[in-house]
Amino acid sequence: MKNIAGESSQTYERNYFSDFNTVWQAVLETLKNNQMDVTNREGGYVQTKWIDNTAEKNFTVALGTAGDYLKAQYRFRIWAAKGFFNGHPAIKVSVQKEQLVQRDALETWRTIATDSIDEMTLLYRIGRIILIRNKIQKEQEEKIKKEFQQK
Repeated sequence: MKNIAGESSQTYERNYFSDFNTVWQAVLETLKNNQMDVTNREGGYVQTKWIDNTAEKNFTVALGTAGDYLKAQYRFRIWAAKGFFNGHPAIKVSVQKEQLVQRDALETWRTIATDSIDEMTLLYRIGRIILIRNKIQKEQEEKIKKEFQQK
């Protein structure tokens, strides 16, 4: 995928075997600490606002050989696509992190590759939320079934 700087960004994907509503709510819950720029449930698309991470980037750069950044920012773009696998609902979630940096006031924003940690962490958290919600729903259904059988 092309980002605003015109360079390709890596997209990370994972399939979740659940209904769209559960997956969509898990995506939103995972991003609840971020301000949203675009949220389109019908299109299955979420984009966060740009988040400043200059201090984080300068800390990690200090451990290496590169110089400091004047500014650094990133945003997440997430897509959720409906589908089916063996007759069961399957939702493919794709995550892309756009990381922009600026080394000095004369340099324009430049895209740098991400380390994939944030993207994989988001996908993991989405999966855990889905798992927990599905277990709760199953337990509630079993409880209702037992109550119905006792009557």
